[in-house]
Amino acid sequence: MAIIAPLPQLDHVVINVADRLDEARTLYQRLGFQLTDRGHHSLGSSNHLAVFDENYLELLGYEPQRGNLRQDLWQSPLGLSGLVWKSDDADAVWRYLESQDIDGEPPASFYRPVTLPDGSPQQARFRTVRLRPALVPNGRSFFCQHETPQAVWQAAWQQHPNGVGNIVEFVVVAQDPAAAALVYSRLFGAGRLLACQEGAFVLKAGAATVRFAAADYVLQRFNSLPADYDGSARMAALSLQTHDLSKVKASLLLGDVPFSETEHAVIVAAEQALGVALRFQQ
Repeated sequence: MAIIAPLPQLDHVVINVADRLDEARTLYQRLGFQLTDRGHHSLGSSNHLAVFDENYLELLGYEPQRGNLRQDLWQSPLGLSGLVWKSDDADAVWRYLESQDIDGEPPASFYRPVTLPDGSPQQARFRTVRLRPALVPNGRSFFCQHETPQAVWQAAWQQHPNGVGNIVEFVVVAQDPAAAALVYSRLFGAGRLLACQEGAFVLKAGAATVRFAAADYVLQRFNSLPADYDGSARMAALSLQTHDLSKVKASLLLGDVPFSETEHAVIVAAEQALGVALRFQQ
């Protein structure tokens, strides 16, 4: 039986905040996101989510005395460190990754307890399978199978003061964008990656576009790069769709977060968002 390539669809993004969970929660609330209560994974990490229509943003870190668990996570630079794809069959993805010689470890199963908006307890259960770590510098890329999607996508958690409805762009900055995109060409098929006039490569991923671009493009679009960017491929920036830019500005003004404006976007520089440049657009 032929092994079929998975379809690219962004499930969520991971922002590594390490031991700064409290700071990250406060900051992203000031940015206008409603965050879920702190969750604790069975593997040892902890998180807060900003849940959108199709995808979500995860602030991932650890609480005191738990930093010795999942140490592989904290080796990535602080900031955007995880590009996560949807899957409904982690085992099938694993077999495909093996067939393309881009596999990492076999699928992992884990969970975290959740209290739903109606007060009922549940376990959010996941199965994940990761691309080979050596192929994804400065971060991780993996597939996530949600065994209990209702424990993540709750309507009450999808309402944000800044009006954001989805992540619509995920940006990897690199001195050589074509080389940075190569693993995803092998993963999804070369025909899904398109070259753009500005020298970037883009991959449509559901509601989002994943973009591989040089520093000049990222600086022009987002006004900043991670402070420690050294030319190697680095997850650097997000664009978020909002239904009302005035809500974004009101949230940032209330939260005392500096920002800049263009005709069609509000931009928060990387140094104001724990190393992730954010572009809010309609």
